[in-house]
Amino acid sequence: MNDSPIPKQVLITSMVAQIPEGRFSTYGRIAALLPETHARQVARVLAQLPAGSTLPWHRVVNSQFKASTFGHCAEQQARLRAEGLLFDQKGRLPKDKVWPESLSTTDTQPEKFCKKISNSET
Repeated sequence: MNDSPIPKQVLITSMVAQIPEGRFSTYGRIAALLPETHARQVARVLAQLPAGSTLPWHRVVNSQFKASTFGHCAEQQARLRAEGLLFDQKGRLPKDKVWPESLSTTDTQPEKFCKKISNSET
């Protein structure tokens, strides 16, 4: 088994890959699920994805549950709508669709999550 630390980019992209279709998360929620990670790091990793990436980057929004205001805002909104996520009059997504529902969800605990990644890399 490989005991070397898992690169932060791998942790972030692996966590984002777990967001189910029809649900969304925030940069801060993803960061809170990972050890020593900040929301800006999550945003940076997602902003640096190559064109055509299959990672569901569009499911990660800002802390106000709004689509981010970067160059792909319209694309992000369209992808979320295509998954059934509708924005309210203030441009916010519904709170009942946030993922994970609780930051104490067992399946997304960093220790368990990191172990899953380590095992899949060996």
